[in-house]
Amino acid sequence: MFARWADGRYFEQPVADGHPFTVVIPPPNVTGSLHMGHALNNTIQDVVVRRARMTGRPTRWIVGTDHAGIATQNKVEQKLAAEGLSRHDVGRERFVELCWEWRREHGNIIIEQLKRMGCSCDYGDEHFTMDPGYQRAVRTVFVDWFEQGLIYRGERIINWCPRCATALSDIEVEHEELDGHLWHFRYPLKRAVGGHDHVVVATTRPETMLGDTCVAVHPGDERYTDLVGATIVLPLIDREIPVVADEHVDPAFGTGAVKVTPAHDPNDFEIAERHGCEKLNILNADATVSEAGGRYAGLDRYAARERIVADMEAAGLLAGAEEHVHAVGHCYRCRTVVEPWLSDQWFVDMKPLAAPAIEVVRDGKVVFHPRRWENVYHHWMENIRDWCVSRQLWWGHQIPVFYCDACGTHAASMEDITECAQCGGPLRQDPDVLDTWFSSQLWPFATLGWPDDTREIAYFYPTTVLSTARDILFLWVARMIMSGLSFRDDIPFEDVIIHPTVFNAEGRRMSKSLGTGVDPLDLMEHYGADGMRFGLMLQVTGSQDIRFSEEKLVSSRNFANKIWNASRFVLMNVDDDYVPGEPKVETVADAWILSRLAELSARVDEGLEAYEFGETARALYDFFWNEFCDWYIELAKPRLAGGGDVRTTVLRNLTFVLDRALRLLHPMMPFVTEEIWSRLPLAEADRAEALMVAAWPTGLEAYRNEDAERSTARLIELAVGVRAVRARYGLSPKQGLSVVFRTSGDADNAWVREEFGHMQSLVRVEGFTAGTDVEKPPHAAVFVAGDMTVFVPLEGLVDFAAERARIGAELARVTEELSRVTKKLGNEGYLTKAAPDIIDKDRARAEDLSATVARLTMQQGELLE
Repeated sequence: MFARWADGRYFEQPVADGHPFTVVIPPPNVTGSLHMGHALNNTIQDVVVRRARMTGRPTRWIVGTDHAGIATQNKVEQKLAAEGLSRHDVGRERFVELCWEWRREHGNIIIEQLKRMGCSCDYGDEHFTMDPGYQRAVRTVFVDWFEQGLIYRGERIINWCPRCATALSDIEVEHEELDGHLWHFRYPLKRAVGGHDHVVVATTRPETMLGDTCVAVHPGDERYTDLVGATIVLPLIDREIPVVADEHVDPAFGTGAVKVTPAHDPNDFEIAERHGCEKLNILNADATVSEAGGRYAGLDRYAARERIVADMEAAGLLAGAEEHVHAVGHCYRCRTVVEPWLSDQWFVDMKPLAAPAIEVVRDGKVVFHPRRWENVYHHWMENIRDWCVSRQLWWGHQIPVFYCDACGTHAASMEDITECAQCGGPLRQDPDVLDTWFSSQLWPFATLGWPDDTREIAYFYPTTVLSTARDILFLWVARMIMSGLSFRDDIPFEDVIIHPTVFNAEGRRMSKSLGTGVDPLDLMEHYGADGMRFGLMLQVTGSQDIRFSEEKLVSSRNFANKIWNASRFVLMNVDDDYVPGEPKVETVADAWILSRLAELSARVDEGLEAYEFGETARALYDFFWNEFCDWYIELAKPRLAGGGDVRTTVLRNLTFVLDRALRLLHPMMPFVTEEIWSRLPLAEADRAEALMVAAWPTGLEAYRNEDAERSTARLIELAVGVRAVRARYGLSPKQGLSVVFRTSGDADNAWVREEFGHMQSLVRVEGFTAGTDVEKPPHAAVFVAGDMTVFVPLEGLVDFAAERARIGAELARVTEELSRVTKKLGNEGYLTKAAPDIIDKDRARAEDLSATVARLTMQQGELLE
C-alpha cells in the first residue's frame, strides 16, 4: 500500500494555488531508531497532515534528519575504539569522512521506519542538517549575528562533559536527585578576629576547595561583621584568601559563610567578578585535577574528593558530615556527571532575540496546545540566559571565525579565508563546531531554500503546525521562534502541539538501557502499523503523560478486524448488477445511522481542529464498533434478505456510511481504510485515485435527525436490556420471549408496534403487551428503556428454587469479598505504604463488587415476587 502511495506521488506538493498546510518533522537524529516518542509524535503529525490533504489544501510534510553532533561523534569514536584507535590517531579530516560514511550507512534507518508507520512525508525532498545548502544557511546566521554583536566570545562558567569533552548548554544538562554528603570544613583565619580563629563552610564537592579564592558572608550578618576583610589561609593549599561581604549570600543557609570557587560555580563566578577575586580552574578537560591543585594534581575528581576529606579530617579541620540528597547535572547524551567549568567559549546574546519571541506568543500569533505550556514558555524566555553555542567536537558545523596569530585579529566569514586582511598573515579557523541546536533552529526555513529567496519559502513559510515533546520546548521550539523572527521577520509556525510523554505501564521513563522501553517495531509486528497508531491515539488525553497500555493496542487490532469483517459483509452482499446511488431514508434506522454519521463528522472535525486526538479516536471507535457494526448492520440484515429495491437502498446506505466513515478514520488508520475503500462500489463522483487524496466528508449536517436518534436509542436500550436478562438467567438466545411494556400513552404504544419487527430480529421477542396501566407480571425481570418500563416474564423459563440458591450463594461470596476490600481501603497504613496503582485497582474492584451486589440483590427481588 505504501508503495502505491509513493508511486502515485501523493506525498509531494509543489507550489500551487490555495492556502498551504505545512508541517516540518522534528528531525530525528541520524543515529536514531524509532522509539515510542517518535511513534506518538509522528502519528499525530500524520493525522493532521492526512486530514489537511483530504480537505483539499496544498499539503507538505517536510522530512529529514539531524546530524546529531555529539551522538554521531560518539558512534564513530566507539567504532574506532574497537579497532584500538582514537579520533586523534586518524586526524580531523579522516574522522569527518568516517562520520559521513557512518551517516550513509545508518542514517536512513529511521526514515524507512517512518515509512513503515505510514507517515506521509515528502520523501522526495529529504533534508539533512549538514547538506551544502543547509551549511550555507547556518553560516549566514552565524556571520549575521556575529556582525550585529549578538555572538561574542567570552570566559564564562559553562557545563562541561568530561566524557564527550565538550561544552553543553544549560538545557542539555539533565538533573537527577542523588544521595551524597554535605561536608563541613574549618577554614583557619590568618589572625584571630574577635575571638574567632576559623570560619566553618559547607560543600558537597570537597575537591573544589582547591579553587577557592574567597569566603563570602552577607553584609548584614552581624555574626561576621568583624571578619569582613580578614584573611583565611586555605587548608591543604596554604593560599591566602579574603572574607568578602556579598548580597548573594543567604545568611539563613548553613553557617552563613560560603566558600567561593569562581571557576566551578556560576554564582561564585559572579561574586568573584564583583570583588575582583582570582578565578582558578582546578580541573582538566578529563575531570582530573590540574596543576593548580598542587599535590592533588593528576587525581580523578572523585579520588581527589576522598583524599581531601581524609586529609582535612587528619588535620582536625573536618567539622562534620551528613547525608544529603541534591540535584546533580548529567550530560543528556552519555549520562556523565557534568562539571561547571570556566572556559573561553562562543555565546549568543539571547535577550534581544527573546523579546519579540515573547510578544508573538502573548499576542496569540503562536498558540500552544495545551495552552498551559505558554506560561512555561514565558517563564523561561523572560529569564533567559546567554546560549553557549561552541562545542569541542569535530563533527558538525565548524565555527566560521578565522584568527590571525600575527596581529591578533579575528573575523567571521561566509567563505573560507586564508590571508589576514589587516597584515597579510596566515589565518586559522576556529577548531570548535556549533551546538547541534544552532543548526536545528533554522529547520522551518532552511529546508525551504533559505538564504535564497525561493518560491518554496515564499509559499510554504510560515508553516502551519509543529508537534513536539515538552523536553525540547526550549532546546528547539523557542529558538525556532527567535531565529524565524530574526531572519524571516515572521513566526515559523502558527500552532505548537506539546504531546504527552510516553512512560511505561509503571510510570517509569522508557529506556532501552534500563529495560523499561517498548519497541514500536515490535508493536507494529504484533498489532500492525494501524493497530499501534490508533492504540496510541486512544491513550492521548489532556493530561501531561501517558502510561503506555498495550491493551489499547489489542483493542485497536480487534477494532481493525471488526471494520474489516463488517466491510467484507457489506461487499459480499453487493451483486454484479448493483448500481451505486445516493443514500435514501426508508426507515427510522436509516435516518438514525445517517444522523449519527453527521454527528461523527462534526466531532472529528472539531476534535482534530482542536488537536484532541484521544477524544476523536474514541468517537471513531464508538461509531464503527457500536453504531455501525453492532446495530445498523444488524438492523439492515432482514432488509438485505428481502431483495429488490429495498435491498438496493440498504446497500447504498451501507456503502455511503462506510465510505464516509472510512474517510474520517483514514488519518489515524491509513492502511486498513485504504485497502477497504479501494474495494467499495462507489459512484463516479465519489471516486478518487486513492483514499488518501479523496475528498474529506462535508455537507452531512443535513442528515441530522433528533427524532430518529431518540427512537433508535430507545430500541437499543430495549435490546441491551433483554440481552442482559438472558445473560443473568442463562436463557438461550434462541429462546423466544414475551415482553410487557408500561408506556406513557398512544405514541409509545404505536412505537412498540412499529419496532416489533426489529425486536424480533435483534433479541427474539415473539410477543408483547403494551399499555399505560399494565401490571408487573409475577417473577418478571424489569428495566427501563427510554421513558418506558419493560418487564420480561420468567415464569416457565427459570427454575426459581435453584436460581434463588445460586444467587444467594453468589451474593454471600461477593458481599464477603466487598467487605474485605472495603476494610483494606479503610486501613490508613495500607493507603500510606501501597503503590498508587495498586490502591487504584482495589478501589476499582470495590466499585465493581458494589455494582454486583446491587445487581444480585435486584435479581433476588425478582425471584421472590
